[in-house]
Amino acid sequence: MAKVALTAPKVAGFKCPADKKQAFLWDSTSPGLGLRTTPAGKAAYVFQSVYQGATLRITIGSPDVWTLEDSKRKTLDGTDVINQGARSKARALQRMIDEGKDPRDVKRESQEKALAAVRRAAANAQAAKVAALTVGEVWTDYLEKRRPFWGALHYRDHLDKASAGGLPSKRRGAGKTLTQPGPLAALMPLALKELDQSTIEAWTANEGMTRATSARLAWRLLSVFLTWCSEQPEYAHLLPAKNPSKTRKAREALGKAGTKKDVLQKGQLKAWFSAVLQIGNPTISACLQVLLLTGARLNEVLTMRWEDVNTKWKGISINDKVEGAREIPLTSYVESLITALPRRNDYVFASARALAMNDKNIARRERKSAAKGKAAPTGTALETSATGYISQPNTPHTRACRAAGLDGLTLHGLRRSFKSLTEWLEVPVGVVAQIQGHKPSATAEKHYTVRPLELLTQHHQRIEAWILEQAGIVFDAKAEPGALKVIAR
Repeated sequence: MAKVALTAPKVAGFKCPADKKQAFLWDSTSPGLGLRTTPAGKAAYVFQSVYQGATLRITIGSPDVWTLEDSKRKTLDGTDVINQGARSKARALQRMIDEGKDPRDVKRESQEKALAAVRRAAANAQAAKVAALTVGEVWTDYLEKRRPFWGALHYRDHLDKASAGGLPSKRRGAGKTLTQPGPLAALMPLALKELDQSTIEAWTANEGMTRATSARLAWRLLSVFLTWCSEQPEYAHLLPAKNPSKTRKAREALGKAGTKKDVLQKGQLKAWFSAVLQIGNPTISACLQVLLLTGARLNEVLTMRWEDVNTKWKGISINDKVEGAREIPLTSYVESLITALPRRNDYVFASARALAMNDKNIARRERKSAAKGKAAPTGTALETSATGYISQPNTPHTRACRAAGLDGLTLHGLRRSFKSLTEWLEVPVGVVAQIQGHKPSATAEKHYTVRPLELLTQHHQRIEAWILEQAGIVFDAKAEPGALKVIAR
């Protein structure tokens, strides 16, 4: 092959004949260095030599990018950087062959090392990012992934216990009071890897002194959360092998939950019904009575929709927090309470659109309006609810119980009362459990006993009639719903 000393002008002027696929111009200065071009004018420096008895050709690069000789350039900080030229590259490739190395293998190994270094850097960056994850960030991921397997109340418990607080309270009568941070709020800013035994024990000791009941639930939620984290490859290495929340010291700091025994006795039914029937809001009054007469959970009653009430087949579809839904009887007195309520929206116990103000409140608002030069109020105050149904009727119930001399009776105590009062009638335990939505406690109940709605209705009607009798309420169960009259003795 004819060789010439390659120069920039010769490189620029070298053309490939039209009748050839490619043409070469070899350098006489650097063994193996040549310039290859095609009829399309695409040129490239190449290196050609013999390795282990076979011709080896490697493309170095385009003359637009590679210079013949090494060049020097300065970086922004003034440092000199040498850019390797084509001749220098060819000599380096020949040196590899002389040393018994295949330049292609050397290049491939170099690329693999560079790729491995990039991957290590990315892995280290990801590890550092994961290590910096806060409990709050992982908690959010946990809630998003587990929410499809939870009920609405269980999901809300997770939100409430980790809430930062500071939002307007939605409780009835709370006014402009702001919510307090949840028990888990103090742990949310911490890095997950910092959540060790000592940290959790200090947290339980602090929360146990002020709100042990709420903290016990938060601690249980936290314990399940940490178990989930230990099962996730991306979080497991941040936690110790043993769940750091499950220590004797943490349990003892929160104490044991006491057994609640607030319940209506048979002799207290008359006083309770008398006080509840005098509540000014008929929706709240009906809601409280339905709670007692069905033994249902508060949220199950509050979220009851009109479409859930079947007046033809005398049944109510309850949003059971355990099973998802259950069917309970629509007893006569409960039906009369429900059918007497106005249909404001989809919910049976809908939020009232307006509450009449008493004379004292009207006068007070008139004075304030006059002082500010505003028009006088109309005598009603709007009450809205984001959910569409009434908020928890704790305050009206507490006032009614206080008036009846029944201090300490909670809304959940009404559910407990339903179960306790059925003991007087010797109703089968399985019937009461099915009405209230308790899980079967025996194999026969779980796998062999199937009670239709008609059978539950027989027992439930008897329970309701007996409670009303003890309360001194005369009620005609055969009268047409909506035209029924309730008379307190």
